[in-house]
Amino acid sequence: MLPLLFINSFSSVEGKSFSLSFPLTSAVLSEASRANILSSLAVSPPSNQTAAPPFGYNYRSPFRYSMALIVSLPIGTPPQSQQMVLDTGSQLSWIQCHRKSPRPPPPPPASSFDPSLSSSFSTLPCSHPICKPRIPDFTLPTTCDQNRLCHYSYFYADGTLAEGNLVREKITFPNSRTTPPLILGCAAEPGEAEGILGMNLGRLSFISQAKVPRFSYCVPIRQRRGNKVINPTGTFYLGQNPHSRTFRYINLLTFPKSQRSPNFDPLAYTVGLTGIKIGGAKLNISQAVFRPDAGGSGQTMIDSGTQYTFLVDAAYAKVREEVVRRVGRRMKKGYAYGGALDMCFDGGAAAIEIGRSIGDMVFEFEKRVEILINKDRILDHVGGGIHCVAIGRSEALGVASNIIGNFHQKNHWVEFDLTNRRVGFGVADCSRSM
Repeated sequence: MLPLLFINSFSSVEGKSFSLSFPLTSAVLSEASRANILSSLAVSPPSNQTAAPPFGYNYRSPFRYSMALIVSLPIGTPPQSQQMVLDTGSQLSWIQCHRKSPRPPPPPPASSFDPSLSSSFSTLPCSHPICKPRIPDFTLPTTCDQNRLCHYSYFYADGTLAEGNLVREKITFPNSRTTPPLILGCAAEPGEAEGILGMNLGRLSFISQAKVPRFSYCVPIRQRRGNKVINPTGTFYLGQNPHSRTFRYINLLTFPKSQRSPNFDPLAYTVGLTGIKIGGAKLNISQAVFRPDAGGSGQTMIDSGTQYTFLVDAAYAKVREEVVRRVGRRMKKGYAYGGALDMCFDGGAAAIEIGRSIGDMVFEFEKRVEILINKDRILDHVGGGIHCVAIGRSEALGVASNIIGNFHQKNHWVEFDLTNRRVGFGVADCSRSM
């Protein structure tokens, strides 16, 4: 039987952003070999707790929210500001690179990185252990290019390809504090204006390489003015968040190596979701639906790179059943936005009334921690006067996980405490400067 391993990826549904894991068929491996591969990718708790960062991180930055969290980081020496999507579902960080010289169209993104201007930039040769690992790393497929440089290729869920060379580069923070040289991807072809800031638990993620003890963000609510959507500004912290005393924490879940296949993602922020309430009524969903089974299906993860929330069929069916019971006669029949969201409605002003008829939604976690989504923002406008409940069926995306997307993290601080292996939530008005 062919085992399935995972590539974490960032993609979109009809312009809506999300990151997810999708299966990559590999050669036959023994159970022991498969467990060794997957466990080698993750950051082990002891080393993550004891490793000292190069300096005390105390970095605060605004980010632009436009279905994704777009942060700006100062990369290189001297630093060049780079726009990157903050993605807790991805490992490899990559930026758009080019040299500022005449080239045929299409032109590179205006914000792309020019390696020739940085004294700390270097490429990774094919001989580097990352490029030729002792154990194949299926989350980071690498090859040797014609220049004997280490080349990576990512196929995203929407069929697009991101590729380039692996390089080393520093990130320079205020007061001339710099990270050690970090391994990044350097995409040479024009494409998306933003790169990816990989923030999961993989050994090559930004937080693992830079030894960031904790980070947090606050996702603001997008506002509409007539037909125009206003992209608001949120806040991102590396290091201590001054508001953390108000946070409520849940532990990251850990699992035996034997449970890390074929659908399980060991690099994700896996949490204990215990239930869902709609309009004050707790849905009849077994807690087992939110926990990975022997094959990894049912894992629940917090993902900043996914816009919407996706649930496995057993949970989604109960959510949809309750929505149909409350407002089913007004539901748009035979319609599924992006092939994934099928609880949708026509009408502009009527959407407010529909949302209030559905009621507040609550995601319940361990330790009685909750995320409350107010009934006035239970629906998202997806265009053309259509509004949808911002929850889709995971299987429609070809995944078998429960994913809490950034839509349902709005107006909450979300802190990832790597030192204590926990995630914290705190209610906030994220549109305010904090």
